[in-house]
Amino acid sequence: MAAYINRTMSMIAGENQFRTNDIRTENSPLQIFVKAKKKINDIFLEIDDYVDDTVRFIGSLRDDHNIISPPEVKKVESYTDKVQGIRDVLKRDHMKVAFFGRTSNGKSTVINAMLRDKILPSGIGHTTNCFLQVEGSEGGEAYLVTEASDAKQPVQSVGQLGHALCKEKLCESNLVRIFWPKDKCLLLRDDVVFVDSPGVDVTPNLDDWIDKHCLDADVFVLVANAESTLMIAEKNFFHKVSTKLSKPNIFILNNRWDASASEPEFLDEVRAQHQERAVDFLAKELKVCNPKDAEERVFFISAKETLQARLQEARGQPAHNGALAEGFQNRYFEFQDFERKFEECISKSAVKTKFEQHSQRGKHIATEIRQTLDEILERTQKMKSEQVNVKKEVHDKLNFTEQQLMILTQEMKDKIHRMVEDVEQRVSKALNEEIRRLAVLVDEFSVPFHPEPLVLNVYKRELHVHVENGLGSNLRARLSTALALNIENSQREMTERMSCLLPENKRQMSLNVMPRREPFEILYRLNCDNLCADFHEDLEFRFSWGITALINRFAGKQSQRLAITNLPQEIPQSLVSPADSIDSSKFVSTANCFAPRQDDWSLATRVAIASITSQGTMGGLIVAGFMLKTVGWRLIAVTGAIYGALYMYERLTWTNKAKEREFKRQYVSHATKKLKLIVDLTSANCSHQVQQELSSTFARLCHLVDETTSEMDSELKTIATTLRTLEEAATNAKVLRNKANYLANELDLFDAAYLKSLH
Repeated sequence: MAAYINRTMSMIAGENQFRTNDIRTENSPLQIFVKAKKKINDIFLEIDDYVDDTVRFIGSLRDDHNIISPPEVKKVESYTDKVQGIRDVLKRDHMKVAFFGRTSNGKSTVINAMLRDKILPSGIGHTTNCFLQVEGSEGGEAYLVTEASDAKQPVQSVGQLGHALCKEKLCESNLVRIFWPKDKCLLLRDDVVFVDSPGVDVTPNLDDWIDKHCLDADVFVLVANAESTLMIAEKNFFHKVSTKLSKPNIFILNNRWDASASEPEFLDEVRAQHQERAVDFLAKELKVCNPKDAEERVFFISAKETLQARLQEARGQPAHNGALAEGFQNRYFEFQDFERKFEECISKSAVKTKFEQHSQRGKHIATEIRQTLDEILERTQKMKSEQVNVKKEVHDKLNFTEQQLMILTQEMKDKIHRMVEDVEQRVSKALNEEIRRLAVLVDEFSVPFHPEPLVLNVYKRELHVHVENGLGSNLRARLSTALALNIENSQREMTERMSCLLPENKRQMSLNVMPRREPFEILYRLNCDNLCADFHEDLEFRFSWGITALINRFAGKQSQRLAITNLPQEIPQSLVSPADSIDSSKFVSTANCFAPRQDDWSLATRVAIASITSQGTMGGLIVAGFMLKTVGWRLIAVTGAIYGALYMYERLTWTNKAKEREFKRQYVSHATKKLKLIVDLTSANCSHQVQQELSSTFARLCHLVDETTSEMDSELKTIATTLRTLEEAATNAKVLRNKANYLANELDLFDAAYLKSLH
């Protein structure tokens, strides 16, 4: 009764009052839902873009499992479909009101009155035989769509609509969606959807109705008949609704209240009775609100009168024209009051039920992504710090390696130089000693000798081989062991010192730098065959006490020297390799190549020639005659006999053995002179072999170190690239994290503007 008094006191009489109250402005409560829907759609559009940016960012890091794990990638990518699903739901979200009641209680008429047009079929008896959903169409086209077909069926009038429904012969639980131009109804423009239903008394399948059509409803309107009371069927239906929905918003309209005009004396009592029963039903039975709020949700109206009045207004005529019962103005105002409170309730309820959950899900998505980005940022910062430390270590190690390599290179060069000089001195000394012992080596040659030229040539070749092998073996015996040991020690020292500059995984490789399984051995290339190719033996018999021999014997060493002309040759400072050593004979000219000089004739030969061609011959004969006369012929005869005996002895002893001794003596004399000429060359050749061996070993070690430094350079470049990637990832993670904070703040502002005010 208090609610009724309040409504009556605030009622404004007059025709203009009806028109003014019907004018919808931007301050309509329904605009709260419209603005909230636009706002949250804009926010989720940003969230969608944000998730796409994050997915692209995560995709760029997909291959680096140290930054992000595959489950995290999958988790972030899953938000794309979730956000898209929310956006699809938000686009379809609208304010939904469902009208229920017994058959012929005027549900369709109430909807038509609110829509200000005869859209739904209405009349006496069971008119609505299925669920009818009225919603706004964007293109200004009126049509309907059934569940069985997506084909649009035109709806231009109530009669045509009724005809279409009758033709379909639909089941009572089927849904027909009626699209009506939004510009013809402000409620439809503001995304309000009306659902009309068959009477709750036509079927026992109420649970199916609720599950199919009621779970997403924001407001329920129970249209009761004011000429009776609330029936069990109506109560049972809403009891089922309250068990599946938490405190649904329910309005009770006592329709056909215009019938009370015929019994004005019982009007207040009947109204109070209906009011009390309705309040008890809402507050005590359903417990969806308290009694005070329940009083504000019970209304007494006449939908038929309201529809008729609004159709009159649409034609430009006064609303009260026509046959209207007494008290129409109060009933019309109460219908408007119902619409106002309905709009406030459905707007608040729809904002809460439609957007609160999405807002929370949006915050959850932003929070989850922000946490993932925080973890990525933390990992990238940690990896960046580690990479900076690694870069410093590698850079310091590279500088140390290069400096140590320069120092070791200089030290090894000096060491190799000293060792080469030592080898050269040793080889020169040993070769000179072996040359002095050449006669012993030649005497050891025991091949049968024969002066026949063919046999003698074979003998000389074998003697050349014997001398070369003997000298080589003697030199190896004297030098090779010590030199090989020194070289091996030097190589080991090189390897040990250079391996300190190599990483652990390459130190074993440094041990394989010396693939030689046998000790290093110097090759002594003397080439006696070529060196003594100009040797010509003289095996003619010569009496040792002959005049020429005596003259040569007493003329001194200078007269005995055979002239051997040699071209001056310089010993090369360096050779290409030990295998390319130059034959010693190339530096010694043969006697056949150059004509002897005039002063190379022996003194005895010149005396003999001079004695024949000079006048001193006569003097000699005079001296001989003088001696014969002075000494006597007997002494001369004895002397001649002894001289002849000596001649005969030497002549008889001039055998092959004597010839062999003479041959070896001449060969030793000739070979000694030739070998002395190549001492420096041979020692240089041997020292070059040592230098080549040590230098090649050091070069291979340097190559390993160079590979290591190259790897460190490549590692530094890789680290620099990694640092740039990590820096870029950290920057992007910060930007996306800040955007997540921004989106969460936007949702908080949305909650503060549209949701918190509802609590």
